[in-house]
Amino acid sequence: MDNRKLLPIVVTVVIALIVLIGLSSSIFYTTQANERAVLFKKFSGGLDKDNVIQPGFHVKAPWNDLITFDVAESKAEETMDVLDKNGLSIAVDVSVRFYPRFDRIGYIYERFRLGYINTLVIPEVRSTVRQVMGRYTAEEIYSTKRAEVETAIRTETADVLGNDTNNVTMTALLIRSINLPEKIKQAIESKLQQEQEALAYQFRLDKEKSEAERKRIAAEGEAAANKIVNSSLTPNLLKMRGIEATLKLAESPNSKVVVVGSGDEGLPLILGGN
Repeated sequence: MDNRKLLPIVVTVVIALIVLIGLSSSIFYTTQANERAVLFKKFSGGLDKDNVIQPGFHVKAPWNDLITFDVAESKAEETMDVLDKNGLSIAVDVSVRFYPRFDRIGYIYERFRLGYINTLVIPEVRSTVRQVMGRYTAEEIYSTKRAEVETAIRTETADVLGNDTNNVTMTALLIRSINLPEKIKQAIESKLQQEQEALAYQFRLDKEKSEAERKRIAAEGEAAANKIVNSSLTPNLLKMRGIEATLKLAESPNSKVVVVGSGDEGLPLILGGN
């Protein structure tokens, strides 16, 4: 075989290999378990939003751009100053956990690019916290309705982030701390203490009233029972009961003298006996 004829083929193969190696990073790629990706196809339609690339090894055209999203759950912590219903300034520390919807990362990228946390999540959390807390007083936020406030913030934030426009799933939102001006805090705590003392005093009054009512009802019942007994004790009934008792005593083995008709009301009289 003429080696001169093989030379162009060898040169072509070598050049192809060099080009392939040089472009390998643009052709071959791996998506990790915590990642999803979409392609921006420069010459065939632009951003392919609906074709989400799953974890694994993949091949693409070198001129297409790969856009990779970290879809693992993220956490953001925010400290902000908000105003209550009466315009009082309150410092609130909030923590939120979330992740982008796996099948909608193309739509998230189209609107917010990769910085969706700073352009979407944090602003919406801050906005919702301010709106919700603006509906309550400082006392309610700090004490009596804290759980209600936290639930409202969590629900409304999840609704905003999770709609079909934003496509972010919120898994948790916690109010880590609420800080009021010291004078306001002391006033609220003093008021709460007074309310607790008032409730305790009212409880004691109610208990004493219940005990007095119980005694009154018991006394009325005892009086009614005595009245019934007294009305039923006629002279004839008493005489009959006396005779019955005397007969039982007479039947006992102890020695005695029974005089019939010598007692009060003609009842038998028992004399002597051991």
